[in-house]
Amino acid sequence: MITLLLILTPLVAGLIAFVLKQGNSAKTFALLASIATLAIALVAVFTPGEIGYDAAWLNNLGSRITLKADGMAKMLSLLTAVSFPLIFTAVYNNEYKNSASFYGLMLLSQAGLMGVFLASDALLFYFFWELALIPVYFLCSIWGGEKRIAVTFKFFVYTFIGSLLMLIGLLFMYFNTADQSFSLQSFYAVKLTAQQETLMFWLFFIAFAIKMPIFPFHTWQPDAYEQSPTATTMVMSGIMVKMGVYAVIRWILPMFPNAAAQSANLVIILSIIGMIYASLIAIRQDDIKRMIAYSSIAHIGLMSAAMFTNNQTAMDGVMIQMFSHGVNVIGLWIIADLIEKQLGTRNMSQLGGLAQKAPVMAILLVVMALANVALPLTNAFIGEFLMFNGLFQYNMVMAAIAGISIILAAVYTLNMVQRVIYGELNVITEKATDIPLNVKLALVIITLLVLVFGVFPQPLLNLTGDSVSALFVKK
Repeated sequence: MITLLLILTPLVAGLIAFVLKQGNSAKTFALLASIATLAIALVAVFTPGEIGYDAAWLNNLGSRITLKADGMAKMLSLLTAVSFPLIFTAVYNNEYKNSASFYGLMLLSQAGLMGVFLASDALLFYFFWELALIPVYFLCSIWGGEKRIAVTFKFFVYTFIGSLLMLIGLLFMYFNTADQSFSLQSFYAVKLTAQQETLMFWLFFIAFAIKMPIFPFHTWQPDAYEQSPTATTMVMSGIMVKMGVYAVIRWILPMFPNAAAQSANLVIILSIIGMIYASLIAIRQDDIKRMIAYSSIAHIGLMSAAMFTNNQTAMDGVMIQMFSHGVNVIGLWIIADLIEKQLGTRNMSQLGGLAQKAPVMAILLVVMALANVALPLTNAFIGEFLMFNGLFQYNMVMAAIAGISIILAAVYTLNMVQRVIYGELNVITEKATDIPLNVKLALVIITLLVLVFGVFPQPLLNLTGDSVSALFVKK
């Protein structure tokens, strides 16, 4: 029942939000609903063993409402549950036209994300996959920037193609199950020829690679992140990209182990190309949002490469990094949003000297930046260390090339810090003020997560350990 509540709470709250009065009532209700979801997620995390829920749905099609939360699903549900209160707190002072619809769509997206991480039925998984994406289309196209229509259309085309490929793959697998069932276990048991397995692997992988995204399926991402309202961008980059990573681990690797092993070199090479390419592009950016967007592509590229090393150490790193990256990138987006709202610009060339006017923001930005470059004692370090360890065991040359991205990450991240908070004040930055209480609260919580899991990551390893072990037993 806990797993069902994780979905129903934001789903019902989102529907109620649509009929609330505009203004503070909608944002306050959304914040309280997200805190309630967080409380349920904490109960799930501290409930030992796998928990689940099963009920009839479309019996004639062999599909049921089957929800299961093992360690990996609990961890990603916790990430989703933690992120939304932080986002709603950080943007609480922001004004959105038709705010009731804005917060309603945000909560519906949260419900879809929870469903993706908990669904153990393929048709249900597909339903929640679309439920998570559809609200984002409207959030981007209604509340986005000047180029929002063109960017949203591009986002729609990419994700529609990915969803179509996945649907074709799901139907093919369904018709080849022994019991005509959409259950995850029935899909695992399907016997395919080598050619069929390879075809299914690429149908599913392209669908998930678009969502992550990895090179060369990434081109929708920087524009979408730049043009979306920052609250939506936080959801997309902090949580939604993990849908693709999670789906590869939960669906592709156990269902198509032989095709995954045969395609591993190609996927890892593409992932490393994306890491280096995105990092180089990030160095050239003047817009803070686009720099963070390309940085995210590089980080996800490392996760993608590590997943295909067939190495348990690397997979442990992926698990930790999914949570750490989600928290860290939301912190960066919060500061980017604050700077834009205060000063009317995101261009680093127009900033400088903010440490003199906003010392607390400067300190918190440095913490977020150091976490972004995976400095030891920050939460990102242990995940990256484990992933590079696994990649090194797989192929030393590939690991060495991928390691260049560590240096490049330090270049673009520290360059951003230097250009934004150090140097001399100018006409624009003279009017800066330190961060308001609501933003400070969100960033302090994120800072605590960065430091606590940087010093003591074992709880995350304990939580996801069984999921990783089960994956390698299947192989």
